[in-house]
Amino acid sequence: MKTIGKPAVFAAILGPIQSVMGWLICGALVAGYDPVRLTISDLAAPESPTHLLQSSFFILGGTLTIIAAIYARTFAMPGRVALLVSGLCTYGLTIFPTPLEGASTMHRIFAITSFVLSAGWPLAAMRFRKDAPSIIRPISAISITAVQTILAVSFLIVWVDPAATNIGAWERVVTTTQALCVSLIVLNIYRKQRSATSA
Repeated sequence: MKTIGKPAVFAAILGPIQSVMGWLICGALVAGYDPVRLTISDLAAPESPTHLLQSSFFILGGTLTIIAAIYARTFAMPGRVALLVSGLCTYGLTIFPTPLEGASTMHRIFAITSFVLSAGWPLAAMRFRKDAPSIIRPISAISITAVQTILAVSFLIVWVDPAATNIGAWERVVTTTQALCVSLIVLNIYRKQRSATSA
């Protein structure tokens, strides 16, 4: 079975860190910004003073996801494709930002697709081989995907509710969880493969 490449490991480590640091830094730079009520995309809105900075964090996050997809060779190919398309969708939602007033249909399409793929990729990456790492074997892959899907769908329900006052908080929970999911799975497999090689 093919191994996890080091670029995927670096991407897995940096992914959650840059994601959280991005909205923390940008949120601190915008006076009156409420991270519980407002989305991360608001920080990348064309009218926002942090438009370019938050957009750069989005692009970096998408790039790291694509790197993980390319070099996480232990995953089944459909899972790698799902991760790659998710990364490309991050580019898409950056290219089509949502305004502070109103909405962007293209932004929503790319964002929803990214959320869905980021939730479901572990199932697509599942391996049935007996020598496959346990974390991507059926029981683990299905369980992880179920949790991720519940979180993603819960957020999307809140996101489309005009009366919701906690969209930002939900988004941060989901995006951080999805980034950590990639990291934990990649690092878990890499550590076990290194241990097996050393032994």
